[in-house]
Amino acid sequence: MSNKLNKLAVALPVMVLLAACSGQQNALEDRVINVESDAIPTSASPTADMSGLLRQTSPSYVTLTVSQSRRKGKPGDGDAGQAVTSGSGFIVDDVGHVLTAGHVAVQSGYTVTARGADGRLYAGKVVAIKPSNDMALISLKGLTGKPVDPAATPCMPRGAPVFSLGKPHAQGDTARLGQVESMSFGRAVSYNGFGYPDAMVLRMNTKKGESGGPVFNGSGQLTGMVVSTLSDGNGRPLNLAHAVPSSSLADFLCTQVSCSARWQSLARQSTQSCRSAS
Repeated sequence: MSNKLNKLAVALPVMVLLAACSGQQNALEDRVINVESDAIPTSASPTADMSGLLRQTSPSYVTLTVSQSRRKGKPGDGDAGQAVTSGSGFIVDDVGHVLTAGHVAVQSGYTVTARGADGRLYAGKVVAIKPSNDMALISLKGLTGKPVDPAATPCMPRGAPVFSLGKPHAQGDTARLGQVESMSFGRAVSYNGFGYPDAMVLRMNTKKGESGGPVFNGSGQLTGMVVSTLSDGNGRPLNLAHAVPSSSLADFLCTQVSCSARWQSLARQSTQSCRSAS
């Protein structure tokens, strides 16, 4: 962790703002992705052409509305019940599995309505949650899309360009540009029954609704998942966000379903080895 961030963690009571939205969203907009880079200099954006990166990555990104099923014991059967949260997620395989934040999914068995890149709505359910690392797995029926391409390693140097995909509350789909501040926050975070032992720190001004959204490197490969936004003790944004690293995502995914060789390789890695480079 950088000295600057170390001082920040000690001097300020850092508040974690969850980026999921409570309650039901109206009908989602068509897939038009706005690019925002308000937390970093324009010169720090990913080196590749952003329109090309979006064509590469946006088919993997979905928006989610999670509901408590009315019909007990029959989640995902078309009775959505009352919506409790909304957020973002991303496709991880060819059989309809999606990863998102645990606090977006809320509870195993909850029903999910997802909007894919093709504009269609897909029904499904939450099949697994790991509250201690704020991750959840969702299964969607008939989902068409492109699985993310995970980077071979979770490690990234400080200042490396990244971007996330997500849907801020009451706004359109957004590609948010940022940079890696550190591969480690240096301490555990907990909130409302969820949390994580550590996280990537990104210089990125995420907002509510973006939790569970994918974080990509400058080559369009998955490197993490947005889980929270940081503010100071007075609620002022610090233009910093936390992301669960891809290695933790891989470990969770591969314990739940059959996963690819790339995911398996990531699951055997740890961000502990990244710290000397950050």
